[in-house]
Amino acid sequence: MLSRHAEKISNLHLRDLLQDEKRAKSLRRLFKGIYLDFSHQLVTSETIELLLDLADAARLSSKIKAMVKGKKINSTENRSVMHVALRASREQEYIVDGKNVTKEVWTVLDKIKTFSASVRSGEYKGVTGKPLTTVISVGIGGSYLGAEYVLEALKTDPAAAARAEGRKLRFIANVDPVGFGRVYKDIDPETTLVVVISKSFGTRETLMNADLVRKLIVKALGKEAVGTHVVAVSANSGKAAKFGIDEKNVFNIWDWVGGRYSVTSAVGILPLSLHYGFETMADFLEGARMMDNHFIEAPQRDNLPILLGLLGVWNSSFLGYNTRALIPYSEALCRLPAHIQQLDMESNGKRVSIDGIPLDFSAGEIDFGEPGTNAQHSFFQLLHQGRVTPVDFIGTVKPQVKYADEELNKAVENNHDELMSNFFAQADALAIGRTEKELTAEGVEANLIPHKVFPGNRPSTSLLLPSLDARAVGILLSLYEHRTMVQGAIWGINSFDQWGVELGKVLGKRIRATMDSVREKKGTVTGYCNSTEEMMKYYLSGIESKDDA
Repeated sequence: MLSRHAEKISNLHLRDLLQDEKRAKSLRRLFKGIYLDFSHQLVTSETIELLLDLADAARLSSKIKAMVKGKKINSTENRSVMHVALRASREQEYIVDGKNVTKEVWTVLDKIKTFSASVRSGEYKGVTGKPLTTVISVGIGGSYLGAEYVLEALKTDPAAAARAEGRKLRFIANVDPVGFGRVYKDIDPETTLVVVISKSFGTRETLMNADLVRKLIVKALGKEAVGTHVVAVSANSGKAAKFGIDEKNVFNIWDWVGGRYSVTSAVGILPLSLHYGFETMADFLEGARMMDNHFIEAPQRDNLPILLGLLGVWNSSFLGYNTRALIPYSEALCRLPAHIQQLDMESNGKRVSIDGIPLDFSAGEIDFGEPGTNAQHSFFQLLHQGRVTPVDFIGTVKPQVKYADEELNKAVENNHDELMSNFFAQADALAIGRTEKELTAEGVEANLIPHKVFPGNRPSTSLLLPSLDARAVGILLSLYEHRTMVQGAIWGINSFDQWGVELGKVLGKRIRATMDSVREKKGTVTGYCNSTEEMMKYYLSGIESKDDA
């Protein structure tokens, strides 16, 4: 039905569809002041009904219920998927293996609250008696991107910024020593607290970076300082203790939390509470909980994550648009696209169904994005006149920054209006375009007309938030987490494993062993394809420059 409907839709143009006020009214929703408009999507009321029928056929409602009931829907790893429990209220119950895990979550949250307050107040000091005002968070992938999204999103929120006064939070993720080098200048061992984040405490890149920071601390303060200046988020307290971390300073995480869904666990809440205070993070968790409850309880036709997920499936699987751009018209959301890129592509970039059967379609989307208006001066040429790429626009009614000076505030409001003028204009420009007839009427030279035609009919969704505070940051996080789950459920794949990450790691270990053997003059480069062998030899030769071959 939807495939035939897609053929029918191909004869329509958004330029005409947007003239229908009744249609427009039916394609917008309001939740807690958040305004979702998807009238600029290439859909009609019939499309939405057919997509809701598809959701029923895919048993979406049952899959959501199975997730929140703690069923092991991550079947390849035999795990429950319970990130909603990470932001549950104390009264809510989420059961995994017969246990109410909400109690365990709050035990860790209370521990974070107490610990972060003691560090921020100066009660918990470094070994030389100085307060710990710099936090270095060491982790990679899901142990990093979500937390950085939140850090950047709240940097200019007045309440959060006031609570972070005099403090620094830095991340070391990439095993590239340049990542460490750029943080190095902020490391005064006497005033630095390191948070090592690894569920297994075996992630190679994380442990190598953690060892670099530990060496600095040991060299400056002695081996005994590690127990005070280094804490961990891990499910393996034994390995953390062997690293030198006091077991009482290990904050637990559970196997029912996937890395890219973990920012509302101690993975994000611990370093962010140390920086912004637990009060700010409590608001963030509340926002995520609000969207969780909406996702679980709201009817499908009014459910924001479900609608976004269905629209993503429509664009990707039926209209053939395999990319998606996320464009926040807010500099504060500069790291949201990177986080959602990992969340979505690692979750839904699969080649087989949840039953292991090869798919006869391409699952997942290629996600990318940058804040507007910078993005307009970067890749919007392609969006308007090149490949068709559906866009999610995100904006706010109020600017995040505010100053005591009235004249300066007026200038800020002026800039925000300019920013948001582009937010509204770009959605219309993508949808409506500009015709040859219009250009002729405007007197454009005939030879330039082909270059200035905008085909239009390019779909987008607009999300308008009242403001960007900690609650809104949590709402956005949860919205996109659940959107990802919805798409995976419709496609019939497992959105919670990531076996595609493994092969490169396995080969990388083998190559590293070969490198070590050659450097120790105990072996040679062999056993790989000729191209790889020759490039490895060139690398291991250490020659900075060489004549062209």
